Amino acid sequence: MDMQELVQEFSKQYSPAQTEAFQRAVDFAYQTHATQLRESGEPYFVHPLEVARLVMDMGMDASSVTAAVLHDVVEDGDNITVADIEFKFGDEIAKLVDGVTKLTKSGQQTYITKKQEQSENLRKLFLAIAADVRVVIIKLADRLHNMRTLAYCNPYKRMRKAKETLEVYAPLAHRFGMGAIKGEMEDLSFMYLMPEEYADISRQFREKQAERQETLDNAKRIIGEELAAVGIESSISGRPKHLYSVYRKMQRQNSTITEIYDLIAIRVIVASVNDCYAALGVIHAGWKPLPGRFKDYIATPKPNMYRSLHTTLLAPNGIPFEVQIRTKEMHKTAEYGIAAHWMYKEGRNLQSLLDRKTSWLRQVIEARDTTEDSQEFVESIMKDFLGEYVFVLTPKGEIIDLPRGSTPLDFAYRIHTNIGHHTQGARINGALIRLDYKLKTNDVVEIITANNQAGPSLDWLKIVKTQAARNKIRQWFKKENREGNVARGREMLEDAAKRQNLVISDLTKPEFVNPLVERLNISGIEDIYASIGFGGMSASQVLHKLLELKKKDDKALEIAEKIRRGDTEEPSKTHVPINGIIVKGDPGMAVRFGNCCNPLPGDPIIGYITRGRGVSVHRASCPNVTNLRNDLDRIIEVEWAINTKSAFNASLQIEGDNRPGTLSSISQQISSLNVSIQSISGKPMPDDRYIIEMTFEVANTEQLNVIIRNLKKLKCVSDVYRMNR
Repeated sequence: MDMQELVQEFSKQYSPAQTEAFQRAVDFAYQTHATQLRESGEPYFVHPLEVARLVMDMGMDASSVTAAVLHDVVEDGDNITVADIEFKFGDEIAKLVDGVTKLTKSGQQTYITKKQEQSENLRKLFLAIAADVRVVIIKLADRLHNMRTLAYCNPYKRMRKAKETLEVYAPLAHRFGMGAIKGEMEDLSFMYLMPEEYADISRQFREKQAERQETLDNAKRIIGEELAAVGIESSISGRPKHLYSVYRKMQRQNSTITEIYDLIAIRVIVASVNDCYAALGVIHAGWKPLPGRFKDYIATPKPNMYRSLHTTLLAPNGIPFEVQIRTKEMHKTAEYGIAAHWMYKEGRNLQSLLDRKTSWLRQVIEARDTTEDSQEFVESIMKDFLGEYVFVLTPKGEIIDLPRGSTPLDFAYRIHTNIGHHTQGARINGALIRLDYKLKTNDVVEIITANNQAGPSLDWLKIVKTQAARNKIRQWFKKENREGNVARGREMLEDAAKRQNLVISDLTKPEFVNPLVERLNISGIEDIYASIGFGGMSASQVLHKLLELKKKDDKALEIAEKIRRGDTEEPSKTHVPINGIIVKGDPGMAVRFGNCCNPLPGDPIIGYITRGRGVSVHRASCPNVTNLRNDLDRIIEVEWAINTKSAFNASLQIEGDNRPGTLSSISQQISSLNVSIQSISGKPMPDDRYIIEMTFEVANTEQLNVIIRNLKKLKCVSDVYRMNR
């Protein structure tokens, strides 16, 4: 489908005003990607067109389709920002585009490792989905089309993308009930990641395909005739079983392909819910159902909105096959999940429905509020919401899904934090059980609480399965029981030292503790004890760092003694500055500055030992430092050398009223201060405002502050910010 065909299809479903905006978006995306090629050699613009078509085919609103065609312009365009999209297409579409744009391409930070970068990008994506569920539909359409053309990528990228799809995006599609997308993603990933297993399953499928197809065709014909005879209108089709689903079931059940009962399946689409149950009665009257294989997902829908009746029948030739009975609306939901609701609902009714169907997203926001580390946040989402889970019920019959292996404590914390904190016991199906009981599907769970319960037990951290519950328990200990945490942490650190035949008093001297306290940006050693006590840091991790600091101090004393005796070869080497930085205890290491924060002399700084690239120096206030401090073994003390004469780049963002001569006034002010401008860019904003970004060379923070003060004196400038890049 070319661009004009897509616009014509769009115009048949949406208003003239929406079509005009979509045409402008198509033209803008075409200009942005005009010179770009995909790895297949075809024009890159084919990709956003196909993504927009997929989103439109799912019946999504006009803003989603428009955002889909623009989804890569920030990531792959030349100096195009989210603000540009907002200026041209409005706030709603800009937020959707921003939601699917990687952080590194949306004016945010660069990252130390590929894993950290992936975690930050997934964190941003999950939070964007929580803010607007349409983001996930655009992102899944984007990934699906990329998977369809993955064969053209190099082997490394192919494996990486396929693995990420199988681990993140297919589970995400499943969570939102988008069965068609989930199945195709899984099969494509399966083909690339496990080609031998894929080929083997494919071969086994083909071996008896003719016999199974004959069974399927006969069953479809007979069931159709039986339903017509009692006046039930139906549409009957066969359903191909996804290969990866078969492979997983064989692995899980340790069975062969001949032991899988639903290799072939029939879908029966009828007009109403009443017809679903009537059709089930007719089918069971004429066919032998297999015991224990009936499931009513209409009365009790899956949390991802899936509704259908399932039954497994035995054909006369002994081949089992599954029958799924549903309405047309249920079928759309089974295929497209959350996207299907745009086909049937609008306005407040739609929003109310989405709030009910996506209540689990509130847990995502809660996970953000209790988890500072991006990698931990992403792992929490993956384990708690996108893995395999069990379905349990509250005493009132509400279905709650939890990761497989969850306990009553996980259930309690999922219901409400205070219920978790005050849990005293639990009943499963009416019987009292232990709190470490592993929940099973269809268990009815009742939590027994007590208001006089002081709070959670530290032992609960060993019982809970979900990261969300673990975070809430840790938060309680962190906030509510500081004295106990300090005492517990001190005892744990002492025990860890004893196990290594170390004397803790030798390691907790101020000369060792103070540098560690400064690096962690905390107030004193009691904060370290408290963190150990509530599980924020491990005793062995802290002990290792204190021991390392002591060894460095011992080494420094040894060097000082050699200098005193006059028998050192290069005494000055311990304090040779590199790039204006002194690396304490490790002279001669290569030094580079973090692009994420561009530190200047005068800024408090922190050093981080990178793999193969020396020491990376960051401002202590850099957003990435929070993550760096979690890796104590690679933190190193650094300081600015006295009288550093190097020039450093600094960037400012300047905002104000867009008046004639604004840029000239700013440039003249900078020039009057004898500052060398490295780059300058600006863009108009709504309401006759502007944003200008400038980068120039300065000697230190003192000079930078002089520049900021002088710029703020200009009438055309309302505010000036130092940028982190």
